[in-house]
Amino acid sequence: MEDFQKFTLKEYQYWDIQLHSNQCHLGRCVLWYKQDGVVDLFDASPEAREELWKIADHLKRVLTKLFQPDLFNYSALSNVTNHLHIHVIPRYKDERIFENHTFTDVKFGSNPYPYDKSFTLPEDVLNKIKDTIKEAL
Repeated sequence: MEDFQKFTLKEYQYWDIQLHSNQCHLGRCVLWYKQDGVVDLFDASPEAREELWKIADHLKRVLTKLFQPDLFNYSALSNVTNHLHIHVIPRYKDERIFENHTFTDVKFGSNPYPYDKSFTLPEDVLNKIKDTIKEAL
């Protein structure tokens, strides 16, 4: 299980927003449920589900303003990481350039999985993405 805590963008009562370390989809984030032992979204408390809706809406608006994705995909599979978390995946019909780095969504229009696990960025670019989103939140 990957530790996304070092990429925490914002903390809430029930959830954290964390930048996914693989940015093959520019702005990809993870909404991490803070309660241990919960895997299924429908097992989250009503208060946590209400907070999730507000956080996800705000995150979507922030990512839209920053990177202008054409649409979003969301996944809460918990197949590999057996803990409730939701991937927020911006999708792009055309290339995006951020910090002189080109991002191409090669699977636009289809399932984003499996994603390019070999995709890497220089640490300074990854940190700039993190700081840009964190500041906008």
